[in-house]
Amino acid sequence: MNQYDTHDTYDRYHALLARQDAMRLRRQLMAPARQPAALGPGSYDGAAADQRLITLHLPLVSPSGELIDRLYDAMFEHHPYLRGLFPDSMAFQRAHLERALRYLVDHLHQPQELAAFCSRLGRDHRKLGVRPVHYEVFEASLVEALRGYAGGRWNDALEQAWLRMLRFAVAAMVAGAEQALAEPPYWNAVVTGHRLCGPDLAVLHVRTAEPYPYRAGQYAQLQTPLLPHAWRPYSLACAPRPDGELEFHVRRTGPGDVGEALVARTGTGDPLRIGPAQGTMTVDGAPDRDVLVVAADTGWATAKSLLEELARGPRPRRTHLYLGAGTLDDLYDTPALAGLEDRCPWLRVVPVIGEGAAADRGAVVEAVSRGGDWSGHLAYVSGPPAMVAATVELLAALDVPADRIRHDPGRPA
Repeated sequence: MNQYDTHDTYDRYHALLARQDAMRLRRQLMAPARQPAALGPGSYDGAAADQRLITLHLPLVSPSGELIDRLYDAMFEHHPYLRGLFPDSMAFQRAHLERALRYLVDHLHQPQELAAFCSRLGRDHRKLGVRPVHYEVFEASLVEALRGYAGGRWNDALEQAWLRMLRFAVAAMVAGAEQALAEPPYWNAVVTGHRLCGPDLAVLHVRTAEPYPYRAGQYAQLQTPLLPHAWRPYSLACAPRPDGELEFHVRRTGPGDVGEALVARTGTGDPLRIGPAQGTMTVDGAPDRDVLVVAADTGWATAKSLLEELARGPRPRRTHLYLGAGTLDDLYDTPALAGLEDRCPWLRVVPVIGEGAAADRGAVVEAVSRGGDWSGHLAYVSGPPAMVAATVELLAALDVPADRIRHDPGRPA
């Protein structure tokens, strides 16, 4: 089966799922009125105990590359048809699943937060054509992989803890998908503008066929027909606009990946698919305190959308933007930045130039540490994962409360 046959089969499969969803939604609407279902399980009895047990024995079954390989090998061996739901290259998918499992373990002691995260994940997974039966297959494959990886040191108590954790997450994902039946699993879009900002970076302007709901500070998964089944997350680089146009900043990270296809092989008029908006790094009404925004590289996209949203408020609070880049040339969107500075007297921009592409991460953190007292501020942090982690750690050490440090720890790198 060639690439085009595979893509047609994928489209037919999603058309069938869309009809099934429409019938399920119709049944929901026709059913007698009742209390709306919760987004996911609200409690997890024994979550802390399961987390301690799993963490204690994590070296036995750490979500490593080998464990993920075993999981997918078991899944595709027992259910070969599922391979057609995944991209040709599984490298990104394997890394994404490893991070997701680590996220579950790390946040198991916060079941309500974890349920909300998994509900959003289930809503997003509709674009992949995932159904509840697929989660059952995933569970069986994970257990097989865990047993094979740990060998004779595996035990029933540990297995049950993993299963309770997984089933809690899956219940929230299924509930999130059910709550999203009234929205499309993805939006068809067309590229209306493509501007190269260097050999490895492009700014894309996109319009969807139907209105696309999102909030400033969120991100979305993009898919190009050049790489069927492969989805990658990119920040929305604008607050919602009256004309519905969307903006994404895309960096090429390697040959043959989605970034390379979008930067080097995509142009005006080309089609894209966009998954539902995700992320919680948003502006909730008019901030009641001054704001700190820290960004580097294409993290500027998130910062730009947040600043546009803040500018719409009746009385924007004083805002500091620390924007990191490896070189002056890496400040790729300077006209937009200058425009924000000109019309926003409450905004102070601090460019931070490092010495090379990796140095900007440390340089930004150092500049923020010298910038003053941030303990009374609301902080937003976006950019390379290492910079985000270091900045969040710094702000916590500077007495900024955790609930006033906004970033998306669950977002894939």
